[in-house]
Amino acid sequence: MAGDDKYPESTGRRRFVKGVVGSATLASVGTAGAASLTTTTASAGAGGGITQFMGMENTAGPAPRAMPQIPIEIDDEGYVKGFFPEASTRTEQGREITVAEADIGGMTYSANWFQYCGVQTYKGIKPDADMDNYFRYKEGAKYEWQANDVNAGDKVHIDDFSDYQSWGNGIGKSGLGKPAMVTWRSQDVPPSQTMTVQLIRSTNVEQMSGESEWLKASTKEGFIANLNKCTHFCCVPMFKGLSNAAKFGAADEIYCPCHQSVYDPFSIVRKSFVALPRPEGE
Repeated sequence: MAGDDKYPESTGRRRFVKGVVGSATLASVGTAGAASLTTTTASAGAGGGITQFMGMENTAGPAPRAMPQIPIEIDDEGYVKGFFPEASTRTEQGREITVAEADIGGMTYSANWFQYCGVQTYKGIKPDADMDNYFRYKEGAKYEWQANDVNAGDKVHIDDFSDYQSWGNGIGKSGLGKPAMVTWRSQDVPPSQTMTVQLIRSTNVEQMSGESEWLKASTKEGFIANLNKCTHFCCVPMFKGLSNAAKFGAADEIYCPCHQSVYDPFSIVRKSFVALPRPEGE
């Protein structure tokens, strides 16, 4: 079983065996098993079933799956935002439901991508929620540049990242990308429903954009973003924001300090999970 252990020995934590934690087990449910699961959860609300998504690859630690990517848009004035599909209605099982989904780069991108850690109940994920989609700087930023150079609540502008090709803060290699911690679709919501996003501008992303139709469509000007909740226990990881990441080989990765899960922001993978229907009335 040693090959399944995912905590580094140096952490001294309980060793993790794949399949023990319920979230990992759920993530591994295949198409055949999903049908029976869906029949027990689809009696109320919209959506549900197997959902394919694109996300930052989980490369170490107990997290059961990738963190979902958010496609990038940049408006005519240079402000950066995350794309969210327009709401539409369709009929499922004899009733009309509201959904938010769009075809992007050959993928069906939808609100279902963000169904974990309770995010599926957030106002910002409601298909018809009235949000403007702009990224805004998060209060209490741990990045020194963000704390000093911009104000919490301001919309993110491309010019704020003009030094992305050389930026560094002493954690890992310099010049791999400039990060920020931002919020998305979180105006006028309680703090418990704030959607935190890791935003990075990098030359690596510029090079990646030619690798697939998805990356070409979902990245812009070297920007890439993901919903920043670890898929293990919903902690908030960081790219080049935690000095102890180097102890676990994650100085140049997105690192979660709670249980040492690691994600590669420059490795975007296609994964699937069993999405639950949105609670009725939410």
